[in-house]
Amino acid sequence: MTETTLVGLCGSLRAESLNRKLMLEAARRFDGAFVEGDLRLPLYDQDLQDRGMPESVTRLYEQVRAADAVVIACPEYNKAPPGVLKNALDWLSRFKGWPMEGKPTAILSATAGRSGGERTQSILRLMLVPHRAAVLSYPEVLVGHAQTHFDAEGRVVTDSYIRMLDETMARLQAQISVPA
Repeated sequence: MTETTLVGLCGSLRAESLNRKLMLEAARRFDGAFVEGDLRLPLYDQDLQDRGMPESVTRLYEQVRAADAVVIACPEYNKAPPGVLKNALDWLSRFKGWPMEGKPTAILSATAGRSGGERTQSILRLMLVPHRAAVLSYPEVLVGHAQTHFDAEGRVVTDSYIRMLDETMARLQAQISVPA
């Protein structure tokens, strides 16, 4: 049996992002290899695409295409997913074929506010429809007041969130079809 691969996409570029910490915590609970996609991409521009796909965009496409599953950790900026994630999804949609098609995909969010990113997850689910991703419908991992749920090493310390991450990653793993 081949080792499975999980690609992570974090909608926050900040090194100490709570969403990055949440994504990495989820990845530790995944039975397989983990690769973090770099979303520091140029803004989508048809003229740029016409001159040839930027190397950073092609690299992200290849990572997503090669992965068995996807985890997206997405903050909520002004009640929606941040532009960096939308930009990455726009670039991914410009290749022939759909790199996320049928791939089990989990969405996680961590916010400083109380909702934990409920609106961003709802909008992100709509944004993923054209990508044909197999988005998990539950459990919803919405970490509100997130700064209180991580220790100094960036690990989730709240039992209820640990259980949700375990369940989410187990469901993600169970939906992966690995050729024999």
